[in-house]
Amino acid sequence: MTAIRTQVVPDSGVKTAAPALEPLLSEIHEAGRAGRHVRGSEDADALIPNEFRRRASLDLPEITEPQVVRHFTHLAQLNYAVDTGMYPLGSCTMKYNPKVNDRIAALAGFAEIHPRQDDDTIQGALRLMFELQELLAKLTGMDAATLQPAAGAHAEFTALLVFKAYHSKRGDAARRRRVIVPDTAHGTNPASAAMCGYTVTTVKSDSRGNIDLASLKAALGDDVVGLMLTNPNTLGLFEERLREVCDAVHNAGGLVYGDGANMNALLGVARPGDLGFDCIHINVHKTFSTPHGAGGPGAGPLCVKAKLEPFLPHPRITRDTDGSYRRGPTPPDSIGRVRSFFGNFGVLVRAYTYMRTLGEEGLAEASNDAILAANYLLAQLRDSYDVAFDRPCMHEFVLSASRQRKQGASALDVAKALIDEGFHPPTVYFPLVVPEALMIEPTETEPRETLDAFAAAMVRVAERAKTDPASVKAAPLHAPLARLDEVSAARYPRLRWQRPT
Repeated sequence: MTAIRTQVVPDSGVKTAAPALEPLLSEIHEAGRAGRHVRGSEDADALIPNEFRRRASLDLPEITEPQVVRHFTHLAQLNYAVDTGMYPLGSCTMKYNPKVNDRIAALAGFAEIHPRQDDDTIQGALRLMFELQELLAKLTGMDAATLQPAAGAHAEFTALLVFKAYHSKRGDAARRRRVIVPDTAHGTNPASAAMCGYTVTTVKSDSRGNIDLASLKAALGDDVVGLMLTNPNTLGLFEERLREVCDAVHNAGGLVYGDGANMNALLGVARPGDLGFDCIHINVHKTFSTPHGAGGPGAGPLCVKAKLEPFLPHPRITRDTDGSYRRGPTPPDSIGRVRSFFGNFGVLVRAYTYMRTLGEEGLAEASNDAILAANYLLAQLRDSYDVAFDRPCMHEFVLSASRQRKQGASALDVAKALIDEGFHPPTVYFPLVVPEALMIEPTETEPRETLDAFAAAMVRVAERAKTDPASVKAAPLHAPLARLDEVSAARYPRLRWQRPT
């Protein structure tokens, strides 16, 4: 297929566009076409009370089965996914999703049960969740876990509700209204704090990429709820003074929340609970290979120390003395439910399958390989790009395209040029403390030849930025879509299809 350069162009306030690569199903509608002919029911009206009947047509597209199949096949061919190539998005851990995870999740005993069934009839599912709770607590050095949160950000919010309940029990919740986050934090951290009704204090990083201890101590007080900290941080660096950081927060009466976004660097390497954290969430779509985004839904289990266990959401799964599994009773101090039923069970099955498949040694090998891959790439790219903080990284690292910017090509241009090289771009412009940031996370599932090919592509783009920056700014030339007019798309969004009149 020939690539088509498409962009949204303003024209007298009316938004127009070049022909789409693939029309909407509604746009290939033709009255009378059908993939299946279903006989109507004369009794349908009698089954539905008059007040619930539609008065207008659904306006569904009339199309044939081959048209539907070709439509979605074409869209799939245009797509880039972890099954088609390397995905070096930093802070995303786009590792391969083993297909055995899906096969196990599709087993009838998991896929065809209902959460309202009696516990005696779903013992296998309850056992899986109980063992997953135990495995996660052990891996993180915590004492208990809840599987209810539906994603990482949801787990952040849940943790802060737990913090609030903990401080309420101690009688000081009224004055503790402030959460501290580092300047390298994920944006969801301050957002979660705000949703919980807290104000946010940001502390800066030091010259080595750690949270600045002096700034942290200056920000602490008896009004602090706690610190939200990612380790390794979003610069891909292990916090070198982590114990001192945690001790300072605890001495001020606060709690330390671990953002587990980068837990893929720590499996079998270090346990957050041993390092001073009071809790940590797990992004199973990152660390434990469950699908990302539209491949979801997601899950964000939250693991806590014993002092926070009474406040966890319920129900949690318990094991009776006879070996059977039950939905445990809700303790009086629990914050209650944060998700319906058991959370997103199918995703939890996939995470459990991954953990059982690899085992403790395999999980540790995965983290060590992820760290090795990141440092291997960093060594190959350090001469072509500026290194944000010149020290060994963990599972990811951050480069700066400031050199290329001076030559006429920005970090965004570098990312677009990589598309022409056949690679998905890395994360750009994050973390915010690094100018022209390029955040790269190769993960452990990429072979050495892929890492070498990616490094070579990055070096070629850097050379082009030096000798022919205009060609980098013009990229991508060979993608199905080039650069969209994002400003116009934001100002004139078309969020709903309307049949032409």
